[in-house]
Amino acid sequence: MKKVIVTVELADNNYAAYIEKLPGCVSTGKTFDELKDNISEAVAFHLDGMREDGDAIPSVFSGKYELVYHFDTQNLLQHYNGIFTNAALERLTGINQRQLQHYASGVSKPRKEQAKKIEQALHNLGRELLVVEL
Repeated sequence: MKKVIVTVELADNNYAAYIEKLPGCVSTGKTFDELKDNISEAVAFHLDGMREDGDAIPSVFSGKYELVYHFDTQNLLQHYNGIFTNAALERLTGINQRQLQHYASGVSKPRKEQAKKIEQALHNLGRELLVVEL
């Protein structure tokens, strides 16, 4: 199955998304779940319109594809604000709270290694939670 990257950004109290491989295909939503539904509908609508107009459809959309959501570090940290405290993220990542706050507020951008460290820590937490039973 081919993966299609959906870039997600936060703007005020809204989520916005676009797909580079499908120029002009954009969507918004009040919540991340709403955004995912809306961008799926937008892709289908956009592809139908391209077919009707006889436009070439990017090859990634021929056959089965999966939408994969990509956040930059700032938007990811803002998305999970209120779920993860900076203290919790510090314990998970080893990155100090002040630096995490700078990333979340956009004061500074993490180096690639730091962004990977945050991503890896969240993936590790996710794998750990998947095996928990109550």
